[in-house]
Amino acid sequence: MSSIARLTAAAAAAGVVAAAIALPAVGGTGAMFVSASEDLGIKPEELKEPPLAERTTVLDAKGNEIAWFYEEYRENVKLDQVAEVMKTAIISIEDYRFYEHGAIDIEGTMRALAKNLSSGGIAQGGSSITQQYVKQVLLNSATTDKEKNAALEASYARKLRELRYAMAVEDKYSKDEILEKYLNIAYFGAGAYGVEAASKRFFGVPASELSMAQAATLAGAVQDPNATDPNLGKQQRARLLARRNLVLDTMAKLGKITPEEASEAKTKKLGYKGTPIPGGCTASEVPYFCMYVRNEVLSNKVFGKTPKVRSRFLNRGGLEIHTTLDPKMQQAADRAIKKHVFASDHPVAAEALVEPGTGAIKAMAASRKYGNNKRKKEMSYNVVADAVHGGGTGFQAGSTFKTFTLLTALKEGMKINDGFSVGSGYRAPYYSTFKNCKGENIADPSHTVTNDEGGGGFKSLATGTWGSVNTFFMMLEQKVGLCDTIKTAKDLGIKRSDGLPLQEFSTFTLGTNDMDPVTVANAYATIGARGKYCAPMVITKVTDRYGKVKNYKPDCRQALDPEVADAGANILSGVFTKGTMRGVGGIGRPAAGKTGTTDAQATAWFAGFTPDLAGAVSIGDPRGAQDHKLNNINIGGRYYPSVFGASIPGPIWKDTMLSALKGVPATDFTPVNNSRFGGCSSCAPVRQEPQGDDDSDGVLEDADVDTVLD
Repeated sequence: MSSIARLTAAAAAAGVVAAAIALPAVGGTGAMFVSASEDLGIKPEELKEPPLAERTTVLDAKGNEIAWFYEEYRENVKLDQVAEVMKTAIISIEDYRFYEHGAIDIEGTMRALAKNLSSGGIAQGGSSITQQYVKQVLLNSATTDKEKNAALEASYARKLRELRYAMAVEDKYSKDEILEKYLNIAYFGAGAYGVEAASKRFFGVPASELSMAQAATLAGAVQDPNATDPNLGKQQRARLLARRNLVLDTMAKLGKITPEEASEAKTKKLGYKGTPIPGGCTASEVPYFCMYVRNEVLSNKVFGKTPKVRSRFLNRGGLEIHTTLDPKMQQAADRAIKKHVFASDHPVAAEALVEPGTGAIKAMAASRKYGNNKRKKEMSYNVVADAVHGGGTGFQAGSTFKTFTLLTALKEGMKINDGFSVGSGYRAPYYSTFKNCKGENIADPSHTVTNDEGGGGFKSLATGTWGSVNTFFMMLEQKVGLCDTIKTAKDLGIKRSDGLPLQEFSTFTLGTNDMDPVTVANAYATIGARGKYCAPMVITKVTDRYGKVKNYKPDCRQALDPEVADAGANILSGVFTKGTMRGVGGIGRPAAGKTGTTDAQATAWFAGFTPDLAGAVSIGDPRGAQDHKLNNINIGGRYYPSVFGASIPGPIWKDTMLSALKGVPATDFTPVNNSRFGGCSSCAPVRQEPQGDDDSDGVLEDADVDTVLD
């Protein structure tokens, strides 16, 4: 059978695209191909070219890179940022007539067609670089399996589609522009997309600095990057080495390099370095902050209406995300935690720093590294944040919650020196003593609350807070109302770390709800900002790949009467001089705070603030705080009979603040309005009660409480 007859048969069997490909071979000119294309109705078709998936860079407040997010590790570069030898290598092996032909390489296509006819299928590609670019665009644009399969199917129908698109691409761009686009979209293996990422991943150098052997290696990788992926093992590396040598031989055959240069380059080892792919929170120096940023974008509808849209925005958008992280404050938190708690300890310490008046998270630190290596006791979740931001269930916040009862009392008219007498234990007399916010009776008369810190006797708002007296705060919560206390906490942003509704039990004031440091620190920052609550924020600005900038401002509201906040700060400042932190001491500037220890030392906390910075520190055992309490334990190389809020969390907070605020001018708290909160509106009559314990059993009951609250 003659060649024309065979081609005619092929056309009949394969359809019009085979005929279009076959006809040019008869005349041997590209012009005839164009004519045949027109006769067969093969017209250019505009190719939709969505932006390539490009990495997103996360920056701290000083502009330093702290993390990268991407679906595909890619860094786009201009063609003049690619070594000439790389351009030569890729053209030599993939399409050596690239600058001579149009959308289709007739000679290459005919060779492929002949091979395919003899094999009875699609055995050889013969695609030009332009057609390969089209294929990669279609593959990258595919959002469903059906679309991906269509972009990869071995059929003449696919070739026809690619041809139409390639014709349009050749009309739209210059050859240099097409080559640049191809080099940026191609997959080279080892998780590297585009020549720049591949150069760094394979050899640790930018594309502009590739050597001849390195360029030949990358050029050889694009044909079948999975089969030659050097990251997969020796067999794949051997294949890649063979491909590299083939590229070098081809370059020599085409006269692009001399045979001697090819021989010398072939003597070199593969040289694959496997430079770690940058990015991801595991690789970040600030993994917990990184996780918070990532989950903020993925969960916040400000960044997209659906989870899928937000994920593509983050991982494919080529964004530059500016954040609130202060490197100096982050280092301060890291150092303070490492000083007091070792990564090898079973308990984990975590700290968050928040700026009052903006809600800006300045630092997030923990005593353990983030990761999945259980042997090294790495944390697989964000121990500093809530579940929405990658966290877990959190730890019970302990007596840090007494602050919300204190603020509620001040809101409802009590003065700093108002108070009552308390015993060593407290037991609710009736189920109706405490009602939740649904109006349901939830008191437990069978349960007696005792004092872990501080004793009985007369306690004012100030002295009861300084001593962190449990029985005082149970009585205070009874007086001001459980629901009112819960509402105050919610106004300051308090919500459970696990996302479940707050548990509304009578012991709410003792901190029985599971919390995270970010939430607690931000609540205390509200007091430091004179009652101005600002939602926690980490992102200040996003610049997209086109240079468009979107700024994000603090989301704030007045949650608390400023004078109530001032009075609360005044009382809480005494914790350092007259209360549970007096053994630790202050930080040489106005500061206020509250220790927190849960029942039987399951967890311990300290939350404190200045007008410039707030922070919260927690410590607990992630294996289960109730089963692994902080008693008779070694932490940070030191033995502790029992761990309280002032034992470890308080010193961590102090050391952090001393370093974080170094060089920052001290800001005073606003003085208390003494006409409103000074004095003692009910001290005299209350002081006349002996102990508020009519039957001298040390436990305040119904009649006792009625007496002291009258």
